[in-house]
Amino acid sequence: AIGLVYGITGTTNIGQAIVSLVNIQKDLVPISVLALALFIAGFGFKMGLVPFHMWLPDAYEGAPTTIGALLSAGTKKAGFAAAIRVIILAIFVLHLDWSVLLAIIAVLTMTLGNLGALVQKSVPRILAYSSIAQAGYIMIGLALAPYSDQALPGSLFYILNHAVMKSAAFIAAAAVAITLSSYSIEKYRGLAKRMPLTAIALSISMLALAGVPPLNGFWSKLVIFGSAINSGSEVWWGPYLAIAGVLNSALSLGYYAWIMRKMYMEDSPDSSKVKEPRAISAVLIFAMIFMVGFGIWHAPILEFATNSVPNLSQLTAVLPSIPLR
Repeated sequence: AIGLVYGITGTTNIGQAIVSLVNIQKDLVPISVLALALFIAGFGFKMGLVPFHMWLPDAYEGAPTTIGALLSAGTKKAGFAAAIRVIILAIFVLHLDWSVLLAIIAVLTMTLGNLGALVQKSVPRILAYSSIAQAGYIMIGLALAPYSDQALPGSLFYILNHAVMKSAAFIAAAAVAITLSSYSIEKYRGLAKRMPLTAIALSISMLALAGVPPLNGFWSKLVIFGSAINSGSEVWWGPYLAIAGVLNSALSLGYYAWIMRKMYMEDSPDSSKVKEPRAISAVLIFAMIFMVGFGIWHAPILEFATNSVPNLSQLTAVLPSIPLR
């Protein structure tokens, strides 16, 4: 994809390439579309979108759980940042109406991710499929970017909050794996008595991921689903994306509640309290403060997200000056 872009525009600088694509010759448009399709496939693999998602569960389960937190909070989010900078702007300047395709990918990703999580027995695999589903929610903003000024800010807002929520979940799972030497969900029986801080941190992170108020995940979903509803004046299918997101959020409660039931409502054969890793406990306390604090006071992060993405309705006027380097 990068080679094709360089061949067409003579540069790999994003800003200069976008400016060149505005006045591209008609006979080069098919090559530009091919390059864009390759970018979507490449970034889709990195983001864990359907049908490029199958590497995620095995990678998250096979890697140390703390590395899973890094993968979820860092590398996957970098894919979305690149998609916002490259794919959305390219679709806009090439005048391509691929929003329906991106919307279909969003619905398939969130649905298959949640359905996959429901049948897993390993907590890292559950969290991996949950990450796939969360990528689908974020894709709603990318699909609706041409029709709502709040769509891309909503996606970035979701990305920032999700980085903390999912990191907290993986780090809590790491604490269990380090202490109890198992990834199996059966080891989570009676965890609230054996590792109370880890259990409550994992519970808060999962409730935040499900979008339960007043946690930060609620506002993430409210903004992005709200942008989908508001786009109904531009595209008839926008509100249906919001409905799909709400239904999938309810579906995700099935496997989150399953883990919480194991921790709080079932007894472990060994009910003795174990020492929780001090460093991990400190990180979990910080994450809980973030999830609750920015659930109550979400405005600063939302304002930052709004100011950090380009306003596509004004893109034509400001295109040469967009700081994309």
